[in-house]
Amino acid sequence: MSEETKVVAASDTIDAAAAVIFELIADPAKQPAWDGNDNLAEAAEGQRITAVGQVFTMRLTSGSLRENHVVEFAEGTLIAWKPSDVGQAPAGHLWRWELEYLDAGGTEVTHTYDWSQLTDSARISRARSTTEETLTASISRLKARAEHCTRW
Repeated sequence: MSEETKVVAASDTIDAAAAVIFELIADPAKQPAWDGNDNLAEAAEGQRITAVGQVFTMRLTSGSLRENHVVEFAEGTLIAWKPSDVGQAPAGHLWRWELEYLDAGGTEVTHTYDWSQLTDSARISRARSTTEETLTASISRLKARAEHCTRW
């Protein structure tokens, strides 16, 4: 039996400036508009991520509230967070976005979901259902938003 893959990633080139794309990712209030998992319902305005250590709150489509602990951050190029139930430590899974400006124009966007450190057994089934295809859906929606909208 083979080892289960617990890190999945997807990439695509978006014909937009990295700053435009990053703003859509780094502002939680903008995330539900392009979420390919159809899991995010809303986030309050004013939570724009600017540093490691920040925590932003998101309401899920299930109605529950989720805290997201920012663990990696470089303005315009990298952002990653670990979700948790409100007031709890992160369960160990991580969502990461990496952006790389291309000399030929556009931005290479890589979206990664890493559940190799997930400790909450109740989340394993949902983690397994997050595939390259679901990550690609988020990138595709983000791409459409960044390339074709001048307003968020």
